[in-house]
Amino acid sequence: MKRRLILASASPRRSQLMRQVGLKPEIIPSMVEEQVESREPDQVVMELSSQKAEDVAGRYGEGAVVIGADTVVSIGGKILGKPSSHKEAVEMIQLLQGNVHQVYTGVTIILCGAGRQKVTFAERTDVQVYPMSEAEIYLYAESGEPMDKAGAYGIQGKFAAFIQSIHGDYNNVVGLPVGRVYQELKALGVLEEEV
Repeated sequence: MKRRLILASASPRRSQLMRQVGLKPEIIPSMVEEQVESREPDQVVMELSSQKAEDVAGRYGEGAVVIGADTVVSIGGKILGKPSSHKEAVEMIQLLQGNVHQVYTGVTIILCGAGRQKVTFAERTDVQVYPMSEAEIYLYAESGEPMDKAGAYGIQGKFAAFIQSIHGDYNNVVGLPVGRVYQELKALGVLEEEV
């Protein structure tokens, strides 16, 4: 039986990463109102990815595989989501510049139907950012690029000029640890049916 692969996210970056490794998901974003109980970044992203995947999986039966994901940036125990204004983007970038921060992406995979299975995990990547001048911070914040991104930056965009080093999965910082996702799908027996 060929399974429907559904990505419960509107993120073009996540979709692109999946296509890069040969996965062709349908895009059906979750509309769930996000609520978290945890304060730990890895737990937060696992909770949110699970809520998104469950929301979409509830609409599908046998044969669907739903993937939900959520990414946050954390520095000094503080979670940075998406900035709501250019001012907030400036504040976030001021925290990140010259420091090491963590990017956590939580992923939940649900195999819908009678033999329902669910896997949830979180990946962590440490990112070192070069020191930035006030002018560089404001220029980047005003570029518009930070506005739909956790931590107010896109590593695959202009902010690459300020990335000193990465310890962990680069794709995790983009928004989806696609290698781990692929391996989990393989372990669940989803990919064998594609061949």
